[in-house]
Amino acid sequence: MNTYKLIALFLLLSFSVQAQQSMQKGFELLENGDFADAEIFFEAFLESDSENKTAQICYGRAVGLNGAPKTANALFGDLQQKYPDDYEVAINYIESLLWAGKFKEAKPLFKDMVAKNPEKFGALLGYANTLSNLKEYKTALYWVNKAIALQPDNEGAKISRKYIKLGYANEFVNAQNYGMGQQLLQEIFGDFPEDKEALLNLANLQLITKETDSAKNTYRRYATSAKDSITAINGIALAEHIAGNEKMALKMALKAKEKVESFGDTGLSQHTYDRYVQALIWNRKFTEARKEIDSLAVVFPNGNWVQALNATLGMYTGDFKASLSSYDAILSKDSVYFDGNLGKANALFASDQIVPAYKAAFQTLKIFKNQKDAQDFIEKLNGLHTPNIEEHAAYTFDNGNNVAFSNSVNAFVPFSTKFKTTLNYQYRTTENTVTQNKAESHVVLVGFGYKLAPHVDMTTVLGFNNSRFMETAYTQPVLDAKLKLKPFKLQNLELGYQREVQNFNADLIEREIVMNHYGLNYNLGTNFNLGWYTQLMHTQQTDNNSRNLLFTSLYYTVSQKPVLKFGLNYQYITFGEQVPSLYFSPEKYQVGEVFGDIRGKISTDTHYMASVATGIQKVENDPQTSIFRAEAAVQHQFGKRLSGSVYGKYSNIASATAAGFEFTEIGFKLKWSLTKKPLFFANLEADNKSN
Repeated sequence: MNTYKLIALFLLLSFSVQAQQSMQKGFELLENGDFADAEIFFEAFLESDSENKTAQICYGRAVGLNGAPKTANALFGDLQQKYPDDYEVAINYIESLLWAGKFKEAKPLFKDMVAKNPEKFGALLGYANTLSNLKEYKTALYWVNKAIALQPDNEGAKISRKYIKLGYANEFVNAQNYGMGQQLLQEIFGDFPEDKEALLNLANLQLITKETDSAKNTYRRYATSAKDSITAINGIALAEHIAGNEKMALKMALKAKEKVESFGDTGLSQHTYDRYVQALIWNRKFTEARKEIDSLAVVFPNGNWVQALNATLGMYTGDFKASLSSYDAILSKDSVYFDGNLGKANALFASDQIVPAYKAAFQTLKIFKNQKDAQDFIEKLNGLHTPNIEEHAAYTFDNGNNVAFSNSVNAFVPFSTKFKTTLNYQYRTTENTVTQNKAESHVVLVGFGYKLAPHVDMTTVLGFNNSRFMETAYTQPVLDAKLKLKPFKLQNLELGYQREVQNFNADLIEREIVMNHYGLNYNLGTNFNLGWYTQLMHTQQTDNNSRNLLFTSLYYTVSQKPVLKFGLNYQYITFGEQVPSLYFSPEKYQVGEVFGDIRGKISTDTHYMASVATGIQKVENDPQTSIFRAEAAVQHQFGKRLSGSVYGKYSNIASATAAGFEFTEIGFKLKWSLTKKPLFFANLEADNKSN
């Protein structure tokens, strides 16, 4: 090389080094995220050196990252015309598409780039991030791992891998593959031990799967600072609620509320007060919850979370109209608010507006694909409207030497959310082991039910009873008509007429006694755990006798999980004529008793119930006698479509049977859903998709 060439090369290198040094400040501005200042810097630099490729690239990056990705994309497009094979220009052009959110357009360009440049770290990482934004997490994880293989200590790549795994785990959780979701979350701790976001996601997964003890431990791991402990305590309160420990949930929520004020963090305070009011509602402290909500509404008048609390309170207190109003207010401001969408579905269901409830749930799934709570809600609605068949068999014996076996098969077919039909066949055979009298009865019933309006249901059952006693047989029509109403919140009213043939034992079947019952049932609930149930019934019989019955029960719910009730019952019966040789028919009969009733879960699929009552009874002017009755049952869900239960009951109350005997009954029930979904479900789905 001659002297002139050496001098030229030296001058070129000198100018290049000087140019790099003069741009150092701009590099630092970009690195520190001061994009506006970086844009000004490189724009000024290019005025004196307009062809400097590095400056042009840096200027494009500054413009794009400062909020003008389209302009940056155009700048890099022009550069590509000048430098068609330049890697730096090409990758910045693709990145400018990412800044504009054009991930689909960037994907094939990155795919081509990594094929041509398999050892370029930036290309591999950019492709992985693009795929992650497109929620193609499996492929994204593959490419980010290849990038990390090139630079094992690169912090940025590890952060990308973390967020890819968080997204991938969430995808598995939504698909209810909780094992894979948990595995991915656990892997994050390999890169970032005790990572906060991974811990919160893991705790949330454990709450979904109701592993409440594990969730509480995960929240404790999260609580590494005084501030983070508030978030942890709020999470533990929710875990206690899911586990059914409402008092502990309130204790934890109150603890968080007392601590949060010292941090001055508005978001954390809102979350904490939200959880505290929820805990008050869970513990049925409705008056305190109302005061808190009213106070919060003054401070946060436009807060969706405050409206959601108001809606939740309405759901717990039976004020479903108020709940719907609150949810509508939420959705008018934020149509994709999860609690607003699914909450409205629940409120519509509670208001007995079934089709709108389905539609609200479908809308929730449109926004939150595969969301488990929304899917479970639709499954619950389906379970109430899916055709099913139920078998009920029982064996009864009493102290009057009567034994009986009964079997009933009932088919339930809803054709819509308003119209349903039933078909029922009952067989009962009875025998007196002393007199050897035997009888049997066959009952065939067809029922129709129609929802006239929300909480207004009319049901009618028609059929016949064919009874046979020794050589005698007869057939009688039977009828049962009911009107069910919900006149006010927390109140239920039922008006009914029933034509029934007495078939408890052989002697009664022989006499062909038909009873015409005219009845009223009324139940009043309260928001302070007290309830009152009353039944009034007048009966006209074909043997010209009549009966009047009053039954009233005052009860108190001690706990919700399990449901535990105690109460007082009073019963009064009077007959127009006394025929004690044929059946129990006193001029005046009274019962007073105390009772307890418990219902709960043995496991997720197994439930139990037990009730016991004892007291005194008085028949006319006879001395008072003690009474006792008990019932217990266990029900198991064998699968989504099959359930079964066994039960036993005993009573020595004189009015428990027509003959006035004490009796014992044992039996079982099986229920099988004939289809996976309601008959009308496909039409509902089609209507939803077309809207």
